Amino acid sequence: MTGSDAASASFGLGFGYGLGFGFDFDGGRQVAHVARVSVAVLDLGSGETVSRGDGVFVTASLVKVDILAALLLGAQDAGRELTGAERTCAAEMIVRSANDAASVLWDGIGRAAGLDAANARLGLTETTGGEGRLWGLTRTTALDRLTLLRRVFGADSELGAASRAYVRELMERVVPDQAWGVPSAADGGTAWAVKNGWLPRDATGLWVVHSIGYVTAGGRDCLVSALSDGNTTRERGVALVEAAVRHALTALDGAGRSSRGAGPEAGAVRGRPRSL
Repeated sequence: MTGSDAASASFGLGFGYGLGFGFDFDGGRQVAHVARVSVAVLDLGSGETVSRGDGVFVTASLVKVDILAALLLGAQDAGRELTGAERTCAAEMIVRSANDAASVLWDGIGRAAGLDAANARLGLTETTGGEGRLWGLTRTTALDRLTLLRRVFGADSELGAASRAYVRELMERVVPDQAWGVPSAADGGTAWAVKNGWLPRDATGLWVVHSIGYVTAGGRDCLVSALSDGNTTRERGVALVEAAVRHALTALDGAGRSSRGAGPEAGAVRGRPRSL
């Protein structure tokens, strides 16, 4: 990432919003864009949560975690394991963010109706499936993404232990060129798990860029959700999301010093995200 990209991602502490400034040229005239970001972090050890910014965002590829969770819930209900074909699609969808694989599984879970029903069971209240085959236009919030992560990385979940471990394993195996966002905050030599999303919007040409996952940062095991839109380029969006993650983790330090917290997240995974 270039210095100019990193410099473009600043976090507005006073407002709780991230502001990523970029410029396009329209007939020789420089036009500024202001990006929007919302971030939420949960410390699994203390139970402390910090969030900055709000609003609803289209998920882009983040919804692939929801699709997998819905698939696993359906298999659990039927008392069966995933088929070989389902496992192949699931791995491609999470590890490589393959869209064709996501479309196959989206149809398999019953599209938006199936997604919404599964998410309701998992406690999500601010996520709505995209219309028709447009799974990437599912709408969500940073706090609802955090709720989904809690159902994957904690024991308080409709997802069984084997299902949770499977989702975590795939999120740990994301290909290197998609290991940005949440993993950028990881302590050296520690495990992380991530699913990112990115999408240029047809109407504006501006980018949606998101990152959710698990990370050990400053010795704390944390779940992190960072959503952004209005980015002039994917690279600027990545810089903004990573700056938002760092800011939220720093704010978590301050919250921990001023409060005893709510205690550890029940059944939370500690140390390595795939351990139970």
